[in-house]
Amino acid sequence: MRCVDQIRVVFGKWGGRPHYEYDALLLGDDQHGTWLGLSVGTLVARPGAQFLTGQPQVVLVPPGRGFVATFYAPAGEVPCEVYVDITTPPEMTEGQVRAVDLDLDVVRGRTGRVWVDDEDEFAEHRVSFGYPPDVVELAVSTCAAVRSSVQGGEPPFDRSSHHPWLAALGKA
Repeated sequence: MRCVDQIRVVFGKWGGRPHYEYDALLLGDDQHGTWLGLSVGTLVARPGAQFLTGQPQVVLVPPGRGFVATFYAPAGEVPCEVYVDITTPPEMTEGQVRAVDLDLDVVRGRTGRVWVDDEDEFAEHRVSFGYPPDVVELAVSTCAAVRSSVQGGEPPFDRSSHHPWLAALGKA
């Protein structure tokens, strides 16, 4: 595992609306997908808001799956261990990852509690942004499958699969 390059992560909202963007370090690949790293102080921005990361984190971009998962280092300001954005299947090109954020998020807090966030936003946006039926089905089915995997502690959500990537980020 060796950090070899920087990659731009671009999340949009349905209809070409901008959302979060940031630069990450390309850490490597394993059976779960491509792993990216964000060091402390990485700028994460969207229209109307921006912040600097306060703790190391690694991001899993799984091929052909409708999510992007962020795993946080144990000590830090973010009150969760893993935050999974339900998205269109991420597209990776040279130097960039793109996905459309479909509002739903699966979160595992530091106490181990798992929940789905932003269901109200999804319900509103599926109508106001006009999500097609296949996109709604993708979001709902992916969210249910991810929640089950996170609750069951299945890899890569098993609380250890991301540790080697956090270690690699620390050496980058």
